[in-house]
Amino acid sequence: MHNRSPFTMKSVAAVALLSGFVMMPLGAASTKAKPEDVGLPSERLARIHTAIQQHIDAADISGAVTLVARRGRIAHLEAQGVMDLASKKPMANDTIFHLASMTKPIAGVAILMLMEEGKLRLADPVSRYIPEFKSLTVAVPMESSGGPAAAGRGAEPRFYTVPAAREITIKDLLTHTSGLVSGGISATEAAKIARKPTDTLADYIPKLAGVPLAFQPGSRWTYSPGAGFDTLGRIVEVVSGQTFDAFLRQRIFEPLGMKDTFFFPPDDRLPRVATMYQRTLDGLQKSPDQRVTATRYFSGGGGLMSTAEDYAQFAEMLVSGGQWNGKRLLSPTTVELMSSVHFKDTFPGRAPGRSWGLSVQVISDPIAASMRVSPGSYGWDGAFGTHFWVDAKEKMVGILLVQTANRQTDRDFENAVMQAIIE
Repeated sequence: MHNRSPFTMKSVAAVALLSGFVMMPLGAASTKAKPEDVGLPSERLARIHTAIQQHIDAADISGAVTLVARRGRIAHLEAQGVMDLASKKPMANDTIFHLASMTKPIAGVAILMLMEEGKLRLADPVSRYIPEFKSLTVAVPMESSGGPAAAGRGAEPRFYTVPAAREITIKDLLTHTSGLVSGGISATEAAKIARKPTDTLADYIPKLAGVPLAFQPGSRWTYSPGAGFDTLGRIVEVVSGQTFDAFLRQRIFEPLGMKDTFFFPPDDRLPRVATMYQRTLDGLQKSPDQRVTATRYFSGGGGLMSTAEDYAQFAEMLVSGGQWNGKRLLSPTTVELMSSVHFKDTFPGRAPGRSWGLSVQVISDPIAASMRVSPGSYGWDGAFGTHFWVDAKEKMVGILLVQTANRQTDRDFENAVMQAIIE
């Protein structure tokens, strides 16, 4: 049995339910229309509200903002529950969320923009931009002197290193096939490198060259939660001559009208930041680290914060072939390259039905993946519960923003969205 939430915010939800299904323009060039005009009946879209409310009532999440856009228009935008349990402050459409790894596709687009300009190649070795990465090593585990049982008692893993068979490339980082801080010994050794509060990407990333890779480059897929895309952020800095923060703001956020997307919120935005929670046996507990203290470290792996409408501008740029609000960031062929399968689900380390593109997961087989989305849909998640996907077939974007990890919410949201399509 799930614990029931002490409140359901019925009055707030009722208002949101009525307002959430009013069609809103997604960009300056968009026009208003009814959900039915894009083949999404209001009564079917209402099932999104029901699916999310069930998770709020079960105390799986404190609240959520959901968004569905199709054919360039928002058909559904709704805030449910609360953004803070202690104050019971209602969730709002403009609530700001920690995106965590939903930052990665934005970092990927930055790299692809520079590729289009001829300033880098995906096959370039990382050492071309960060010389310290020239001669990396790979960790090879050794059996503990006490045998496998001793190794399982928390003893630090013993290992030796061998030279990497080849250098890691930009594409390796984009596809999580580099082995750079990809779990295991690599992650254990990386944890020994303390990142100072004053560190920038330029200060810290070169130090990662001293961390052994988890496997030979290109030999398997294993997620690099932070280091891989933080390194891509540093490459953007080297190539562009700007800080990663400045590049994203000038080249992506401002052109797309993403006014509420940043690494650290200005003081006037802090009241709009949702509180992060952890699921425990005693219910939702406030996470000890709310990540709102500004630093100079701009993480491409998971540092951005945004709103549902802001992120929709980015997602609609992708579903529209690289252009949105009259601004072109990428060509259609580059968006196709980004969302193509570069490593199939049969590649070592990949889950069934879930392949990998350039900075995004590509659902090559929804049935095998147990996901109710169209084949070829792509996107990614965040560690704090955020989730989005782009469906080129249906010309649709789905965005779910919460601040508690719960992947079942993702699946229920996807189902509620997909069942609403009738044409």
